[in-house]
Amino acid sequence: MKYDFIVIGAGSAGSIMATRLSENPSVSVLLIESGPDYPSLNELPGELKRGFASSTAVVTSDHNWDYYGQPTPFAEPMQVPRGKVTGGSSSINGQMYLRGIPEDFDKWAEWGNDEWSFEKTLPFMRKLETDLDYSGDFHGTDGPILVRRYKENQWLRPQSIFRSAALNLGYPEFSDLNHPDSEGISPTPLNNPHGIRWSTSLGYLGMSRHRLNLTIRAKCDVRRIIFEGTRAIGLEIFSEGELFKVFCENVILSAGAIGSPHLLMLSGIGDREELISNEIDVIHDLPGVGKNLRDHPVVYVSFKTKEEVEQKLIDGVSPRNQFCLRYTATDSSLRNDMVIMMNSFATRAMDRLGEPVDGYHVSMMVSLYSAVSSGSLSLQSADPDHQPFLDYNYFENPLDRSRMRDGIRRAIELSETEEFRTLVESRIEPLDSDLESNASLDSWMMREAVTGHHISGTCKMGTSSDPLSVVDQHGNVHGLNGLRIVDASIMPDCIRANTNVTTMMIAERIYDMIK
Repeated sequence: MKYDFIVIGAGSAGSIMATRLSENPSVSVLLIESGPDYPSLNELPGELKRGFASSTAVVTSDHNWDYYGQPTPFAEPMQVPRGKVTGGSSSINGQMYLRGIPEDFDKWAEWGNDEWSFEKTLPFMRKLETDLDYSGDFHGTDGPILVRRYKENQWLRPQSIFRSAALNLGYPEFSDLNHPDSEGISPTPLNNPHGIRWSTSLGYLGMSRHRLNLTIRAKCDVRRIIFEGTRAIGLEIFSEGELFKVFCENVILSAGAIGSPHLLMLSGIGDREELISNEIDVIHDLPGVGKNLRDHPVVYVSFKTKEEVEQKLIDGVSPRNQFCLRYTATDSSLRNDMVIMMNSFATRAMDRLGEPVDGYHVSMMVSLYSAVSSGSLSLQSADPDHQPFLDYNYFENPLDRSRMRDGIRRAIELSETEEFRTLVESRIEPLDSDLESNASLDSWMMREAVTGHHISGTCKMGTSSDPLSVVDQHGNVHGLNGLRIVDASIMPDCIRANTNVTTMMIAERIYDMIK
């Protein structure tokens, strides 16, 4: 059988594309997923179903690609979890339902992607959601993804302390973090109704998997895209020990910001010299593939809790965070470029080598949400089972370093408020010696930085005159036919928010261009 569309990857974007394309009963759609598929809520393993199951349970499971990346030249390699299951990373993430701010999308439009301004993307952000707390011009009320916030009587003690500390230091309070003008301390919007992680597998495939024109095939690894000249005509797939081919009129590549550029390179699409050096036949020279790697670098400021503070374990229902502090760094021209969040639970304290030390600790996550520095993804082998090299290149730009230093010092300032002293006994890291100078704090940051789990930009959307662009604003790969990319990889820059909402919006937006 020859399909009208084959979608590679049943993740945050791919599940939406398959669902929307199959709304037309005359269109045949094949959705391919490397990981397993769980057709109903009752079949979901607890680590996926319960949105706040321990992160360890998720990242060590069979539902994670288990990538590794290099944060800086001075840090140890870090884990980079990505979902390997229907729903993709929306099935293993922290469910922060946070939109980019208007300036993010208007900047995309200024770069030649005029269909991606805030005004033109807002209807598709609304289309995604059923916001259980807000309606009006900026929110959806009948979309597939359910969104809520915790009420005051549900706030955990560390979260209440974090909120009070922020207010006492003069940060504004904003009730709706997804309002275009939001700033300051706000309840975190979560796609987690009743403690259930509401992934695109539940929200989208749940309403489409019964369709006769939609075929979902799990545990199938796509080895390469097949081309006839410059037209994509099918896929080579490995499953259950067999290698076979399937053919189609159109390929939708939604394998994510790591999987999509990697598969392009394995298929002969990328920088000519890199392909030749890995003995891959060049189908199309496209130097931007794998470049422009964007993310939100994170460091953790940790504290030893007082002995009388009851240690709480993550129970699968209670949230890791309920509040988000969104602000603009000192002397920054980029609004809302920083985020600080507080962990809800005291856990066993560890040293830098992962060895336990006395007592328990809580931490604040300090994250740079508008980094100037960018990294790259490159091949290490033509073997599809060999991971690409992920060079995140955090803090190369001095502006990134200065803003992160500012964020760390703000987190410490929050910890020194009267409210916070009822929770913590002392600071674990950074040490006082790390704070002695900008240079010493830079050194600590460069060692300790890890991913914010928002990798994006590796198949940049832009005009053909941009040497790093890979797709046009409709998702079509430059210079090729029958191949679109629809996922976080096409973001020209990482938005000032967690990336899942924007990734889902990208799918709704491009489907609207196709239909």
